[in-house]
Amino acid sequence: MDLADFDYSLPKHLIAQEPLIIRRDAKLLALSEKKDTPSHFKVADLFSFFKPDDLLVLNDTRVINARLKTKKDTGGRIEILIERVLSEKVAIVHMRSSRVPKIGSCVTLFGNVHISITARFEDLFQIKIVSPHSFEELLNTHGKLPLPPYIEREPDDNDACRYQTIYSRVPGAIAAPTAGLHIDQLLIDQLTASGIQIGYVTLHVGAGTFRPVKSSHIKEHKMHSERVVVSPATVAAVNKTREKGGRVIGVGTTVMRALETAARASGSIEVYDGETDLFITPGFEFQVIDALMTNFHLPRSTLLMLVCAFSGFERVMNAYRIAVENNYRFFSYGDAMWLERKVPKRSGGI
Repeated sequence: MDLADFDYSLPKHLIAQEPLIIRRDAKLLALSEKKDTPSHFKVADLFSFFKPDDLLVLNDTRVINARLKTKKDTGGRIEILIERVLSEKVAIVHMRSSRVPKIGSCVTLFGNVHISITARFEDLFQIKIVSPHSFEELLNTHGKLPLPPYIEREPDDNDACRYQTIYSRVPGAIAAPTAGLHIDQLLIDQLTASGIQIGYVTLHVGAGTFRPVKSSHIKEHKMHSERVVVSPATVAAVNKTREKGGRVIGVGTTVMRALETAARASGSIEVYDGETDLFITPGFEFQVIDALMTNFHLPRSTLLMLVCAFSGFERVMNAYRIAVENNYRFFSYGDAMWLERKVPKRSGGI
């Protein structure tokens, strides 16, 4: 399929700039396996979608204050977005500056923080702090929450809470796993009280998740790798759910990519602690996830391709048109979708 196949028209006023006051008040467009036309709900209705023995899987990554804006000692402006902290003093970053940084050069930030540019990997740089500071100190003192560029304002105190899931606990992401922003404690309590199991993965969302697809042929696109942990407890919970005939339900595309990465080698889920550059497009054979709660994704994005692969290209693109017609709110602070896996019909046989 070509990149243009995943385009759609979105009026700018539908791009959510602020979170709703109450997380569960978001609208939920549900696309079931058996119906090609979506139905309209609220996230508050999500509890009724679950069945006995289902497993809900959440991504417990926590967004760090990864954006640094300042002036260099030479006077020019510089913006750094931390992609990944490798150690106390070394990180992989995106850099925007009036001049492209040269390998081996040094830059002074915030008056007294000295960094050295040590390597470059395509559009990413490796930097090292050479003064008596650490990245933890630097981000805590000067870092800002990295709201996505389509939110056209600076982050405020409300974002510090609302651009995190209520279950975030492992720092490392530069963007929130946004489907989880709708989950509140009341829903968690409802599910656990009814016997629904909850498992966790960790996928530290990086800029690669949102990297624009530039090639007209989508298979030529290369994803940046992201850090993933799928624990023994989560693997055991998935296997137990399968034994009981329950469904594995993911909250967010990051959960889907983590679980499907963990099943990539053998076709069944295994403990995983490493990197993933998994790019899911139509034709992908899913091994783990049965249903997915997700937000609405950007046109021509890898995440839109993922949900089309999961629930059917024509069905998903039609659902997006319906969402626009019904004034759903889009992207990180927007409304949500419930998607059930579309299993291709077999020709002949039973």
